[in-house]
Amino acid sequence: MGNRIKGINLGLILLIVLAGVGTAYESYQCWKINRVNQAVRSGQTVSDDAFLYQKKFTAAYLQGNDQDYKHAVQTYSQLLEITTGLLQQAKIQYNIGNNLFLSGLQRGVKEDGTLKDEAKYDFSQARVAYEQALRLNPLATAAKFNLSLLLSVTPQNMKPSTREQTGV
Repeated sequence: MGNRIKGINLGLILLIVLAGVGTAYESYQCWKINRVNQAVRSGQTVSDDAFLYQKKFTAAYLQGNDQDYKHAVQTYSQLLEITTGLLQQAKIQYNIGNNLFLSGLQRGVKEDGTLKDEAKYDFSQARVAYEQALRLNPLATAAKFNLSLLLSVTPQNMKPSTREQTGV
């Protein structure tokens, strides 16, 4: 009977130790997540390599905020390569569309009132990105709205301009 009680006590002590280690690990993870959230809220890039998705996403978001649309689109495109979830991919495509749309608006029009070729290209690529976001998530109302807004500002007979691919 005494050995049985000792065995039960030893098992309970081991369980308490494991619970303490688990609690410490989860507390550390919460602390790391809070640091990442604070960096995102304050507009800083995430420096923790354990949060690669958040690191790249915030970098792309900040590039877009700084009107560096080309690099923002490139960084979002890199995110597509590491993201497997359809909803995340839809959000990334939506953000790519937003940056291309803003880039096209920034490029403006020619003196005769027609769109510049760069703007046409950006608008056509933004349309593709919004449509892809809607294919991945048909319930994305923001993508639907932005696509309708894009279609309302582009001419009906606009033909997408071809752009040479630059080799790097």
